[in-house]
Amino acid sequence: MELSKLKAVVSGGASGLGHAVATRIVAEGGQVAILDVNEAQGREAAAALGARALFCKTDVSNEAEVNAAVDAAAEAFGGLNLAVSCAGILGAGRTLGRDGPMPGAQFAKVIMVNLVGTFHLAKAAADQMQRNEPNGEGERGVIVNTASVAAFEGQIGQAAYSASKAGVAGMALPLAREFSRLGIRVNTIAPGLFLTPMMEGMPEHIQQSLAAQVPFPSRLGRPEEFADLVAYICSNSMLNAETIRLDGAIRMQPK
Repeated sequence: MELSKLKAVVSGGASGLGHAVATRIVAEGGQVAILDVNEAQGREAAAALGARALFCKTDVSNEAEVNAAVDAAAEAFGGLNLAVSCAGILGAGRTLGRDGPMPGAQFAKVIMVNLVGTFHLAKAAADQMQRNEPNGEGERGVIVNTASVAAFEGQIGQAAYSASKAGVAGMALPLAREFSRLGIRVNTIAPGLFLTPMMEGMPEHIQQSLAAQVPFPSRLGRPEEFADLVAYICSNSMLNAETIRLDGAIRMQPK
């Protein structure tokens, strides 16, 4: 997939990893629709990226909103060939906390946003991509989903988050197999500790403590490095159905 010809939707694109991806797409000459629940931040991000970016207010857990946003992006760009899911929530909390068991609704909300929301975007994007003319290798589109190292080494208090991200990783192979006849690839990135807005809100000493846990490089990941991997996945057509850890070799401890 040529980066300069990208016509993309990026959920969670108003900040953090998603914004870095949207910025990279525009820098390469592509077009991007930012899907985000934060309207003020989303509009500001799209305006800063210029004429090749647009914003669609979208709650990814709402299927109708995702479908409408994807349709709007495809209409504006004359098609769609990349979807990147970065929208997500942490939803941390012990299953048996001080105030009693975690409410099922709290667990379900994390699953709805992180897992079901990713599914909503993947299927809506694939529906648009199947209408594309294939390139020289028969490719019509690329889908990149975001899991987490918590999918494999969930910490205490991450039951909901880890379950949601493990589900995202688990979707890659069946979706890639199903979409192979359409020439659509599906891959997953599992980032470790990155300098996202959530991390930036923590005290400096906590950030440094977390960074010290990363074997090498012993620092927090930069959102631009996540965007670099998205760009590489787009450009290498043999990458399909993979879950790629981007974590500096960290393996999370129980807490």
